[in-house]
Amino acid sequence: MTTDHADSFDDLGIDDRVRRALNDVGYETPSPIQAATIPPLMAGRDVVGLAQTGTGKTAAFAIPILSRIDTSARKPQALVLAPTRELALQVAEAFGRYATHIPELRVLPIYGGQSYGVQLSGLRRGAQVIVGTPGRVIDHLDKGTLDISELEFLVLDEADEMLTMGFAEDVERILADTPDTKQVALFSATMPKAIGRLAQKYLHDPVEVTVKSKTSTAQNITQKFLQVSHQRKLDALTRVLEVEQFDGMIVFVRTKQATEELAEKLRARGHSAMAINGDMVQAQRERTINQLKDGSLDILVATDVAARGLDVDRISHVVNYDIPHDTESYVHRIGR
Repeated sequence: MTTDHADSFDDLGIDDRVRRALNDVGYETPSPIQAATIPPLMAGRDVVGLAQTGTGKTAAFAIPILSRIDTSARKPQALVLAPTRELALQVAEAFGRYATHIPELRVLPIYGGQSYGVQLSGLRRGAQVIVGTPGRVIDHLDKGTLDISELEFLVLDEADEMLTMGFAEDVERILADTPDTKQVALFSATMPKAIGRLAQKYLHDPVEVTVKSKTSTAQNITQKFLQVSHQRKLDALTRVLEVEQFDGMIVFVRTKQATEELAEKLRARGHSAMAINGDMVQAQRERTINQLKDGSLDILVATDVAARGLDVDRISHVVNYDIPHDTESYVHRIGR
């Protein structure tokens, strides 16, 4: 099923309290992914949604979950799995925004790098919606502190990224702990074979939705490119940094090792640069991102995965030091 139209939110049968929250945040008409996925999710169908970041897919699954959840029961009814801590926090915040008029609803993000104490007390108080990274969700399952045996909704967000990051076994382990009767929504920018197999195994007769983005990149982004030989790339980047007025910058490279190497070379040239990659401990990543936010750091050298879900207002420039593997990654990198 491919869609490129949008109806009014009033036509989608969603809870009035959620509709009021959407009005509060200024949502007038659903995006194509929302118009296509909310009706089947409201009807209890499983859904596979192929859509890149920035199409509004968080609301596409949050709205029907919030419309159908039983807030009188203080037990986990919805679990959203996300590949990174940043994305998990973003999704949890979105749920909070759409549930402004449902005061009895509790959302709890659980992710590695945060102390267990905060998460354990949140789980004890009772949360209907859990948003977590696979590793930490499994930690809580092993400890017996998270019970998903009565789960009604499961969302795999950025499923392709989760598999790329090596979470395939963790995801399968989590799915095995959930009841067969649950409703599943799987969202992915691409559809590799592994995702197809996962959908076939765990989803019941899913509705497949593909959303082609009309514009690849936002209109207000100015794009420039320089053709230089590989050995001159660092010189070219150094020259750009000298002549270009910028506030905060993300420089994308392909590998974890390259983040450290390039950040070190930029520091040697007098620039305030730090690396961020998947090998860093969570506290260190948070510290680096906060430094970028508060202006004590100007340049972040990152891999695609490490920068997923990053939201920093200061960023005025994005540099593709290494070209990404596909167009979706390019759009995701620069469309921030």
